[in-house]
Amino acid sequence: MSLFEQINEDLKAAMKAKDKLSLQVLRTIKKNFLEAKTAPGAHNELSDADALRIIQKLIKQGKDSASIYAEQNRQDLADEELAQVEVLEKYQPQQLSQEELTSKIKEIVERVGASTMKDMGKVMGLATTELAGKAEGKAISNKVKELLG
Repeated sequence: MSLFEQINEDLKAAMKAKDKLSLQVLRTIKKNFLEAKTAPGAHNELSDADALRIIQKLIKQGKDSASIYAEQNRQDLADEELAQVEVLEKYQPQQLSQEELTSKIKEIVERVGASTMKDMGKVMGLATTELAGKAEGKAISNKVKELLG
């Protein structure tokens, strides 16, 4: 079952269960999926990789919004955003632990032959492609800087 189909099934289940939070989040996901499917050049198709990128984007936006709300002493809104992020995170693959992330990035650094910060672009390009969905871009970037710095 594709990610798009999974979201549709879960949306129906959330409606039946009257789960307002999940329903709101799943409707947002579906709206973004439909926009991507009907975009010029998409040919009314949405791969799981593209769907995963959309979900990751929504997770990042939710976390960013929550941190802004927290800075402005609006913990109620921050908590609401984080609750939505929790629902979104159910649809992404298992995240790598810090040890696994370090190991994968060391392997990429060796493969590329990187040794200084000048090589960060090469490493980041490959790392973000290979680790898509398994680690946040910020975590990858921080680890690459740590290993090359």
